[in-house]
Amino acid sequence: MLIIKLAFKNITHAGFRTWLNVFVLSFAFVLIVFTEGLYDGMAQQVKDEMVDSEIGGGQFWQKDYDPYDPFSIENSHALLSKEMSEEVKNGNAGAVLIVSAAIFPGGHIQSALLKGIDPGQRIVNIPSSVLKNNTDTNSIPGLIGSRMANNTGLKTGDYVSARWRNINGTFDAADIRIAAIMNTDDQSIDHGQIWIPLEKLQSMFQAPGQATIVTLKKNTTIIPAVNKDWIFRSHAFLLKDINDIISRKKMTSAFMYFLLLGMALLAVFDTQVLAIFRRRKEMGTLMALGMTRWSIISLFTFEGSLLGILAFAAGSIYGLPLMAYLAKTGLGMPAMTQSVGLTIPPTLYPKYGLNLYIVTTIILFVSVVIVSYLPTHRITKLKPTDALRGKIS
Repeated sequence: MLIIKLAFKNITHAGFRTWLNVFVLSFAFVLIVFTEGLYDGMAQQVKDEMVDSEIGGGQFWQKDYDPYDPFSIENSHALLSKEMSEEVKNGNAGAVLIVSAAIFPGGHIQSALLKGIDPGQRIVNIPSSVLKNNTDTNSIPGLIGSRMANNTGLKTGDYVSARWRNINGTFDAADIRIAAIMNTDDQSIDHGQIWIPLEKLQSMFQAPGQATIVTLKKNTTIIPAVNKDWIFRSHAFLLKDINDIISRKKMTSAFMYFLLLGMALLAVFDTQVLAIFRRRKEMGTLMALGMTRWSIISLFTFEGSLLGILAFAAGSIYGLPLMAYLAKTGLGMPAMTQSVGLTIPPTLYPKYGLNLYIVTTIILFVSVVIVSYLPTHRITKLKPTDALRGKIS
């Protein structure tokens, strides 16, 4: 109890030096929690968006399909297995046919993907219902994303010519009327793509009943059997790129964490060294009064540990309201991030879990205790007479 009272007294009497250390430590604590929460929130948002708008409960890919190889699109189509057809018929899955094409917006040529989707599907949250009831029999209803609209200059009601090559290698062309423009954070269903009715695209491509991708309903637990033409892709596979990017970002930010935390701990270390140097006579007096060397070491270590406790309290006072506000209102992203080819929402909502808060607090506190103890090792060799004379042997 005596050590605790002395530690509190010494900390409070240190004045500005104490509060400067507390502020630096608390700032490091808040910044680490904020950044980790931001990455966790971004990862969760991106995954949720991709699950809702694209991958559902997992996908079956035609065995030749490779989204990173445009030359694979020509051969990436096959008939659905009997089990997959039943799932599609029962509304538990949705088929998508992908065909390479060229479009001519504003009189210039541009490559694009024609994607056929069932207008009545409820597997993903693409507004495919706008492709129903086409009143213009001379054109094909099309759905594009806002990025595609910006890149091509197309607006709702515009017509654009498209040219493709069917399954037999014959070129054909038709006009597509833009029925609607959707806003989505998932660029993989937006950039360079036009969505049209599935049966219409199958007819255009002369591949009735064929598809490139079959998306299962969200939260599906039973995976239907398939033939050798299809390969199942789970969430672990489909979200691997996003997980890898988030992991690399966290590794990069870890350098800043350690740099900032190291600077804060260096301030604590210097404070402890200075305190031991300036309080030599005090240590000699305490030892002369019967306090052991290890009690004095405990005193100085506890004083340093109090800085960690105060930093945690101070960080909670100004950090928690700030992080709660950002978690509610979100953090707006620059417009340039919408053209990097990834699913990055325009507003990020940090996610702060209790585990993150506890782990960061433990790391900070343990680090402060260790740094507070290191300068005190010379006290074990201290003689009371030397300390009273202001010397540290």
